[in-house]
Amino acid sequence: MSQMSLFSAETEDPAIDDLAGLLAAQGQSLHTAVGARVSVVVTAQWRAEAIRADILETGIEAETAHSEEGSTLARTEANPRLTALHRRWSSGAVKSVPEGWTPSPRALRFWVLAAGRPEGVHYVLGLDPHAPETHGPLATALMRVGIAPTLVGSSGSQPALRVTGRKRRTRLLETVGGPPDDSEAKAAWPTPR
Repeated sequence: MSQMSLFSAETEDPAIDDLAGLLAAQGQSLHTAVGARVSVVVTAQWRAEAIRADILETGIEAETAHSEEGSTLARTEANPRLTALHRRWSSGAVKSVPEGWTPSPRALRFWVLAAGRPEGVHYVLGLDPHAPETHGPLATALMRVGIAPTLVGSSGSQPALRVTGRKRRTRLLETVGGPPDDSEAKAAWPTPR
């Protein structure tokens, strides 16, 4: 039986800055006349619903929808409270990781919800294939929280950070907390193995 970490997503209060975990994955932010919006295309409906529920906990309205191409997505409302996050994660029209960014437990949970999956004995956190310049800084950010990953697939359409080893996978699980109450979510969630 593992003991819950004192620095777990389940023990921290939700914050708007935690939405950075969606941007660490394939999420995007967009500035509008009424504030910024964060959205993320995901591979399954359970992911969109869990992300929406966690966004609502931050005090920001959110919805699930389908893109024009038919992909499932979760997105926030356009809100001025998201503008600072958008500015920190943007360099002009390009997504960039803020210098020194360290994912909070809830940000790491958003990342797992958006793009985490088991891969054999490993666990991978998906990266944005359209923002390759973020991959190295995101690997460094994970190291700051004690999870040293390996960058894989950087030249392909599914780049990711691979978490290998029981100790690192246990650290990831303790940080992000338990999965949503859904069988697909449980199958996609980190385990110590």
